[in-house]
Amino acid sequence: MTQTPLTLYLAAPRGFCAGVDRAIKIVEMAIEKWGPPVYVRHEIVHNKFVVDSLKDKGAIFVEELDECPNDRPVIFSAHGVPKSVPALAEQREMIYVDATCPLVSKVHIEAERHHADGLQMVMIGHAGHPETIGTMGQLPEGEVLLVETPEDVAGLEVRDPEKLAFITQTTLSVDDTVDVIAALRARFPTIVGPHKEDICYATSNRQAAVKAIASNIDALLVIGAPNSSNSQRLVEVGRANGCAYSQLVQRATDIDWRALEGITNVGISAGASAPEVLVNEVIDAFKARFDVTVELVETAQENIEFKVPRVLRQANVG
Repeated sequence: MTQTPLTLYLAAPRGFCAGVDRAIKIVEMAIEKWGPPVYVRHEIVHNKFVVDSLKDKGAIFVEELDECPNDRPVIFSAHGVPKSVPALAEQREMIYVDATCPLVSKVHIEAERHHADGLQMVMIGHAGHPETIGTMGQLPEGEVLLVETPEDVAGLEVRDPEKLAFITQTTLSVDDTVDVIAALRARFPTIVGPHKEDICYATSNRQAAVKAIASNIDALLVIGAPNSSNSQRLVEVGRANGCAYSQLVQRATDIDWRALEGITNVGISAGASAPEVLVNEVIDAFKARFDVTVELVETAQENIEFKVPRVLRQANVG
């Protein structure tokens, strides 16, 4: 039986970003340096496949520090943690390694600088997301106000409308934040914004690549985890730019083949914490069912690399 022809448009950049790469490397190097088990507070990155493979190597994932013994190293996830967490680890004399993405740390430093200048912060982000919790936890209670939508801006109660600055969760949709920033500037004309967009280069690049293919495809599959903010935003960007069937799948086994009956082209992208092995798994699943042509649509090239913390590069003494 001859297979139906199908074109797969592969968005690039996609998948792992430099911050995720570094975080995974930190866990692997910590296991190598101190031996298993190494504890990790929260999922190091939002991807089950990655988390499971690190568990196999000797990582134990916990939600809070009180689940960790004092005598084993603990790693903080790429999303960042409130200041109270490393403070508690120091109090307990634990070895800890902070895997916070340097681009998230940049937002933390920005917030602290504004706070030192006497400004109250407004954060554009998703309530309950680890990155939002970590960033808001850099400053004392009440110093960072959270907004998700332009409607939230209208209800903000601030200390002094003349002394405000805003920061952004790094994994949001560039298009979504535009409206919230416009609402902030309209209500608080003197509000101070970041020198450079807080949304990270990887988030912006992946969204631009999806935009480039969205209007030419019948379906978009984004490989990523349901709790991954940047993956969810890619699905939304696909829908907003002309691809009505835009779906998140964790792996090839999640694909709804019946929904894809009769289509001739599909776009594929992957969130910043999804490994390329899962992209290849999805491509292979299509090849098993269709006569596939793969077309790469590359809108940018990434060659950024972040160093791992010095403690992991130093040899053990003794």
